[in-house]
Amino acid sequence: MRVSVIIPTHNEAWAIGRVLADLPNGLVTEVIVVDSNSTDGTPEIADRMGARVVSEKRRGYGRACLTGLACANAPDVVVFLDGDYSDRPAELPLLLAPISDGRADITLGSRLAAPQMSGALPWHAAFGNSLAAGLISLLFHQRITDLGPFRAARADVLRALALEETTYGWAVEMILKGALLGFRIVEVPVSYYPRIGKSKISGTISGTVGAAWFILSRILFYYFRLRRAGTPESA
Repeated sequence: MRVSVIIPTHNEAWAIGRVLADLPNGLVTEVIVVDSNSTDGTPEIADRMGARVVSEKRRGYGRACLTGLACANAPDVVVFLDGDYSDRPAELPLLLAPISDGRADITLGSRLAAPQMSGALPWHAAFGNSLAAGLISLLFHQRITDLGPFRAARADVLRALALEETTYGWAVEMILKGALLGFRIVEVPVSYYPRIGKSKISGTISGTVGAAWFILSRILFYYFRLRRAGTPESA
């Protein structure tokens, strides 16, 4: 099974080395670090450690993920992972197991389904994730507990979903389109630790409000406009 790992980064020099070092040997075919205008040497560190570094100067978390996806070299499964070392790359086999066993098309690493280190996820981030997950469970009948960034999916499923969100709405687009098309989405409990460095989202008021807006608006958009059609259309 060819596994491509995509890691969006912006000034993660203190963490990216640990993230790359913890990826399980022999399990990952390629690592693509999509860097957005880092000024602290993040891309140079990633390059030295054997990752393929792709520069994406346009802003947007979803855009970075889409850029990495477009650069992936014929994978069977694609894994998305943040570069701040809050998730543990060594737990990658947990995400891949349901897919390789034929039980899932998409797997989501849930930070809220397992005990986590105190202070790892700020209260407002935990509340926002629980709220969004609850809405998805209620409106789309897709039971989830978290919108964590550590996730994996079959490459052919990602192509079928025609993902296009360039903002933090990316966190829900994959789930909502997957649910609408009947793909099997399975959550896997993963550990979660305080990130290295300051969060670009939960660490600022503007980042928190912006992410919440994009996530909640996408949930409502797909419910009211796309659920009736039952197929993912262009936003």
